[in-house]
Amino acid sequence: MDLGLKGKIALVMAGSKGLGKAVSLRFSYEGAKVSIIARNLENLEKTKIDIENETKNKVLIFQGDVTKKEDIETWVSETVKEFGTIHILFTNAGGPPSGGFFDFKPEDYLNAVNLNLMSTIFAVYSAVPYMKNQKFGRIIASTSLTVKQPLDSLILSNVSRVGVVAFIKSLSNVLAPFGITANTIAPGYTMTERVEEIVKNMMNKEGVSFEEAQKSIIENIPMKRIGNVDEFSAAVAFLASESSSYITGIVLPIDGGYIKGI
Repeated sequence: MDLGLKGKIALVMAGSKGLGKAVSLRFSYEGAKVSIIARNLENLEKTKIDIENETKNKVLIFQGDVTKKEDIETWVSETVKEFGTIHILFTNAGGPPSGGFFDFKPEDYLNAVNLNLMSTIFAVYSAVPYMKNQKFGRIIASTSLTVKQPLDSLILSNVSRVGVVAFIKSLSNVLAPFGITANTIAPGYTMTERVEEIVKNMMNKEGVSFEEAQKSIIENIPMKRIGNVDEFSAAVAFLASESSSYITGIVLPIDGGYIKGI
C-alpha cells in the first residue's frame, strides 16, 4: 500500500531512540525526508547513519531540548531551510519518572508538563504556519495508554499527557478546514528502554525478578505479549498518510487491548 509519503518532510521529536527512532525509520522507508531533534548528539549521529544506510534517504539531525521553545523554533527553521517546508509533525518526548503520589513533589508535575505538554505546544505553533500555507499537514502526538486508563505507578505521566489530548482535540477542530489533521496516539506497553525502566522499577518495589515483573504486566494484556516498535510505527505512518485524510481528533490506542474502557 502506497501511503503517499514519498517526498514529504517529516519532523520527529525525540527520534534518536525507542518509539521515535522507529517512526523516523518508518517515515524514511516510505520515502519521506526526516528531521530529528534529540538531546544526545551521539545517539542522533548513530540514528542518522543507521537510517540512511537502510533507506538511502537523507536524514537531518538537530541537537536540542524539546522543552525549550527556542530549540524547537530553531530546529523547525533549520529544517525548512534544508527541505523547503513541513508536511508531518510527530510530537514525542521521553516519559517522566515512574512513581506514585507519595514519590513526588508539586514541582515534579511542572517538569512533567513542560516535557510532555509544552514541548508539543511549542512544536505545533512552529510547524503549523507551513502546513496552513500549503493546505496540507499531519500532526500526530504520541502520549500513553495512561490518557485513557491512569496507572498508579505513572502519576506524572497520567497528569501531563492528558493535556496533550485536550490540546490536539482542540487543534483538530481549528485546523481541519486547512486540510490538516491532528490525532493522538496512545501506546501501551511496547518494548523500549522506557518499558524496561518501568519493569525494573516494579522489580525493585515488589522484590521480584525481571521476568516475573514482566509477566505481571502481560497478564493484563489480552494479546498476552508486549508490543513491538514496528507495530507502533506502522500506525503512525498510516495517520501521516494521504489515506488518513478524513481521520482527525481521535485518540488511537496501540495497546494489545490493555485499556478496558469503551
